[in-house]
Amino acid sequence: MPKTPPSASPPSSPDASDVSTGAAPRNEYTVDELARVSDTTVRNVRAYQDRGLLEPPEKRGRVGVYADTHVSRLKLINHLLARGYTLANIQDLIKAVDEGHDLRSILGLETAIGGRWSREHPKKYSLIELLHMFGDKASPGALAKAVDLGLLERDGLSFVSDSPTALAAGATLAKEGILLADLLDAVGIARPHFSAVAKALVDLVVRQLDRYDPDALPPPADVPALVDAIWRVRPLAMVLVESEMNRALEEASGDYLGDRVAAIMEKKLGHRTVSSAPKGAAGKVKRPKK
Repeated sequence: MPKTPPSASPPSSPDASDVSTGAAPRNEYTVDELARVSDTTVRNVRAYQDRGLLEPPEKRGRVGVYADTHVSRLKLINHLLARGYTLANIQDLIKAVDEGHDLRSILGLETAIGGRWSREHPKKYSLIELLHMFGDKASPGALAKAVDLGLLERDGLSFVSDSPTALAAGATLAKEGILLADLLDAVGIARPHFSAVAKALVDLVVRQLDRYDPDALPPPADVPALVDAIWRVRPLAMVLVESEMNRALEEASGDYLGDRVAAIMEKKLGHRTVSSAPKGAAGKVKRPKK
């Protein structure tokens, strides 16, 4: 239980406003107590106050008295720092909240735009499991290359894959006789193209924000509908990717098969022409135009 600051007035029974509204009496903290219950340091409390992230305490004589609102704000700052926000980012968010934004809506907007598109959960594999999946193709060199590409991540003596489905697909292809080195090379070659496609799709999603000032958050009333719109666009973007990938695969495989069959037929027809042609004839078959 937080204690009343030493030089502050002793706690009294709830005042009339607390009783009438049904609100619980507020807790009060010294700066040391505030730091402890908020899992931070006194130095951080002072620094956040200097940056305007934290309201100054109520002064009672020479003692600063903090309340639960300060605890909530400090916990929020800790949470955002853990998520990778800088103090400058947090300052902007706090300003937005103070101007009337619902923080949950703002964080929902951040999640809708920057959250994971995959619903897969990372999975840990032992070296034995990988050897069972890929057989003798899981050489040290192949594993090192998979780590370099980010397909696997080392975790002590184990490996973690962010996409177990992709790893299983690779194992199936390897069992079908495709060299693992060739498969990893294909991933490396294709990745820049995937990155370009991803950039185009993210632009489609983020373009929902283009009607707003680029240096400001959307009005608070617009944020919930905007979050819903972005979540609706995301799966449609994935449908577009799958459709276009299927089209490209059909075209590439069709072209390859057609060229391969044409080459075989040309070779066979060419041999027949040579064997049946009169002496002195050129014995060449003109390749049909594609």
